[in-house]
Amino acid sequence: MPSSATTPPRVRAAKRPAVVTTAASLHATSVSCSAIEGAAPQALGLTYTFEAAEDGEAYPLTIRFDGRRTGVRGKPGPQDAFTAVETIERIEPGGGHVTLTKRIDGISPGDWEVTATPVPDAAIRMGTASRPIPSRASTSGATGFAPLVRVRAPGVRIGAWPGLVGSGAAVALAVQALLAARIPMPVTPVLLLSLLACLIGLVGAKVYYLVEHPRQRRRGLMRMASGMCIQGFILAAIAALVIGALLAGLPVGPLLDVTAPGLLFGMAIGRVGCFFGGCCAGRPTGRRWGLWSSDRRLGARRVPTQLFESTLALLVGLAALTIVSTGSPQPAGVVFVAALAAYILGRQLLFPLRDLPRHTSHGRVLTAATAGLVLIAALAVTSLG
Repeated sequence: MPSSATTPPRVRAAKRPAVVTTAASLHATSVSCSAIEGAAPQALGLTYTFEAAEDGEAYPLTIRFDGRRTGVRGKPGPQDAFTAVETIERIEPGGGHVTLTKRIDGISPGDWEVTATPVPDAAIRMGTASRPIPSRASTSGATGFAPLVRVRAPGVRIGAWPGLVGSGAAVALAVQALLAARIPMPVTPVLLLSLLACLIGLVGAKVYYLVEHPRQRRRGLMRMASGMCIQGFILAAIAALVIGALLAGLPVGPLLDVTAPGLLFGMAIGRVGCFFGGCCAGRPTGRRWGLWSSDRRLGARRVPTQLFESTLALLVGLAALTIVSTGSPQPAGVVFVAALAAYILGRQLLFPLRDLPRHTSHGRVLTAATAGLVLIAALAVTSLG
């Protein structure tokens, strides 16, 4: 007798949408300089270029780089192949083309064939995200002198940072000399002392950077040579200037006042060098007012914080120049204190726009509050004087 139970209909699983891919490219960093060709250490630079999604939420993307050295004689060794994985934690939709630059160290020098493969995240694999992913791309290229490979990337102009920082220093010294001659103050001793203070400031900038980035101290002399912090430069240079003025018998207050405009003009020029040199980069953004720039790893449309800070330094410098050149502010040194406090306050307000993790929970707030109070006090003292 047949059973009266009926077999339930089979439910078909929903078909996952096919993953859509978009165009992408891969190229190797070229170091065309015969003088250092083959010089050790060697590294391989790779840049993967793709388009960000046009809309939706910010998303991550992981790229796997697989490479093998060509022309290997005999059995390939462990340094004749590599696999490296790099993740972009946050890609802003609408940001246009994006570049990811990866450097490969510890491999055999020579010619290489490399493939870059995007790794779909869980949302794409499960079909819960409909955004396209970049396509796989391949290239061939040769290793190059590692210190140059590490600083080359799309959007980065080699020499922009030292060139513009040097130009800023020259402008700072020229403005200082003109204002010192107006007081009058002996120009030659002032310039010699300021040059010495600049050199000491460079050392302070490097020390400050290594204190803030302790891992750099364990990465070898070549990598330690890069990286400086403007805070360290200002602290060391001003300390050297004050001590030198006391030893040379120069009036400290007036010297600081005539130094303030040039110092700020120099920083305004130097920050443009940061923009083109790939340091102090702003956060990636999908907004149209963002400017495409690189931090030497990720090239994308970003908030141009370096240019914002350059404008800040320029405006404060112009205000200081106006005050110093049209009178003798009292008490001496108050213009320098007010200008530096205004710059520090504005800089703290710009910090959240930079693509850097916070080192402390309340450091920026405390620094901004202190700078604001010092600025108010300096303005009050000036008005009373």
